[in-house]
Amino acid sequence: MRRLLRNVGSEPVTRYLVRIAVDRYPGEPERSNALYRARPLTWDELRLEAHCGKEAMGWTVKHDRDAFKEIWLTFANDQARFPLYPDQEAEITYTYTVSGDKWGPWFQRAVRVPTSELSVTLAFPTALDPTVWGTETSLTADFAPLRTQPVRTIDGDQTIFSWSTREPQLHARYRLEWRLKTLHTAESESETVNAIPPSAAMAGAGIVQEGDPLLHTAARRFDLPSEADEATRVVGELLDAIERVRQLHTFGKGMGIAACQIGIDRAAAVVIPPTPGAGPIVLLNPAIAETSAESDEQYEGCLSYFDVRGLVPRPLSVVVAHTDLDGTPRLTRYEQGLARLVLHEVDHLHGTLYRDRMLPGTEPIPVEEYRGTGHTWNYR
Repeated sequence: MRRLLRNVGSEPVTRYLVRIAVDRYPGEPERSNALYRARPLTWDELRLEAHCGKEAMGWTVKHDRDAFKEIWLTFANDQARFPLYPDQEAEITYTYTVSGDKWGPWFQRAVRVPTSELSVTLAFPTALDPTVWGTETSLTADFAPLRTQPVRTIDGDQTIFSWSTREPQLHARYRLEWRLKTLHTAESESETVNAIPPSAAMAGAGIVQEGDPLLHTAARRFDLPSEADEATRVVGELLDAIERVRQLHTFGKGMGIAACQIGIDRAAAVVIPPTPGAGPIVLLNPAIAETSAESDEQYEGCLSYFDVRGLVPRPLSVVVAHTDLDGTPRLTRYEQGLARLVLHEVDHLHGTLYRDRMLPGTEPIPVEEYRGTGHTWNYR
């Protein structure tokens, strides 16, 4: 990795944050989590080295997870300190190594600081007949192909792919993926199929993605029982969408989906409880009637931006007013994890996303950092 940094602030810069995340089986989080629990990524195998110009940089650990590392590179070493002062610039480089059995067929770069130019070069043995493609996502737009195609050149026995962009949008993510055509094992073919971001997989299953105005629009209520047939049709489409999504991910905490997430602006949602064998909960025209004073914070995911997880405060108990198909009004109480699922979906029907519920200063984390996949809600 190479960075040309310029200090445009008013204080000296003394450290630089580096993130290393791996995912051997994209789209199969349970499989990847099992791999890294059994054989976590280690500092010894990474062999991290960093330099600022010719000076070696020190580093300290911020986060140490099985498949995720976060490090502060310091503008200092045992012999000298060399902070980056205002208006100064410096080139830093750092290298690390990940073995093939822990790396996935992808590389992703998130733009976390204002960037003038981003460029990526990938080199593969020509004998493997490599193919490379890429996608782009942002906070306001669904994933899309890279605006320009990676350039392919041959250099001896290597095939080199290079790609660059100017003035990338802050918080954009650029992902390059590859297929090595001469590797025809069943495992490599499976990895190629699944080597797409979680949000892209959800979009492929028909889930509306972040940036669509429908996610920020209050849903139209049903006039029941006169619109019972329409409500039944919408619920059927929600159940079909749930089946498609379940093919892509195992939901250990249960799950839910709102009509706006499949492009329908009607007040209907379906929640699948975390209890094995429990039937779906259908919510028509739901509204919050009562919430408990007691609350907690837990991570939530959303099918409409499934690449991240966010820490969200929610009441531990909620009473929801909703309507049966025959027009009968109902009040139903939900507790703990089920209350959280229901609140998440009722929010959707009122144009609210869980990002809107997060505490000030709290940001979602990449799904690679999240350690709760496949586990139930935690209440002691």
